[in-house]
Amino acid sequence: MSQWYFHTPGQPDRTGPLDHETARRHVQLHRDALAWREGMQGWQPAAALPEFGGQAAPPPMPPPVGGRRNRADDIDFRIVGHEMQFVEIELDPGESAIAEAGALMFKDAAVRMETVFGDGRHQGQGAGLMDKLMAAGKRVITGESLFATLYTHTGQDKARVAFAAPYPGTVLPMKLDEHGGKLICQKDSFLAGARGAQIGVHFQRKVMTGLFGGEGFIMQKLEGDGWVFVHAGGCVVERELAAGERIDVDTGCVVAYHAGVDMDVRRVAGLKSMFFGGEGVFLATLTGPGKVWLQSLPFSRLAGRMYAAAPQGGGQSRGEGSVLGGLGRILDGDNRF
Repeated sequence: MSQWYFHTPGQPDRTGPLDHETARRHVQLHRDALAWREGMQGWQPAAALPEFGGQAAPPPMPPPVGGRRNRADDIDFRIVGHEMQFVEIELDPGESAIAEAGALMFKDAAVRMETVFGDGRHQGQGAGLMDKLMAAGKRVITGESLFATLYTHTGQDKARVAFAAPYPGTVLPMKLDEHGGKLICQKDSFLAGARGAQIGVHFQRKVMTGLFGGEGFIMQKLEGDGWVFVHAGGCVVERELAAGERIDVDTGCVVAYHAGVDMDVRRVAGLKSMFFGGEGVFLATLTGPGKVWLQSLPFSRLAGRMYAAAPQGGGQSRGEGSVLGGLGRILDGDNRF
């Protein structure tokens, strides 16, 4: 059951959360209080609400049914930074944002955190356990955590919450209704979004694409009509492909593409290029129509370079410039016995 919050104009304190019976008694004593609970668009006069004896409010908008996209909260945002970006989301009272666990950078005190099962789109809608289990299961097989965090503005005016990228790169803001309501993305690319975004599963149906396409058989499918924020490594290139137009891409550089784009793989021509070209045996091919987004620094490439350079990984220590070598690193604290 939803819990109530109350605020009296001109006073800094807020009362809540209260259950319905306690809230009803509070309204009897404070007829000028403003009330809010999850699902309401903002603070409203408590005495005017039908739950406390007021006139009936207009019927709520019906929940989405099969074949219709969720109506996401209409959030404002800004992208901050260059190499290590974060997204700052501005919430009106009652609005919410959903984010991956561990992505939070900061939030205002009026923003309430709530850990939810799955992607949070069933929160407050009376969904059954199976719906929540299905949503959580989809997140797990696309590489995300079983749980997400819902950030809801429970105060007045506006509040801000920010989410940071996990490694150097670019945060891409995507308004899903401007991209046909659906985007296919690499695993682990979803950073945050407005409440209402659905995180699903996209299966690669072609065996060769699943084995050698660089993304595996399972990719993320983002659906809805609101803002989502996708993280890509390094810089991002956006290309719009005409019908039948094809682009060949390194298998790890695909970030996202429209549902109308066909992804496949093709073998690199020539044995010398295949074994000594440094790009592997296969390239990903993307064929239009639709938009594609490519990243310059796949995380696998970054992690591979870091592992190869680390001494414990078999790499060599380069660029230190010490004539003492290992002894110098022990003396300055870099190496320990």
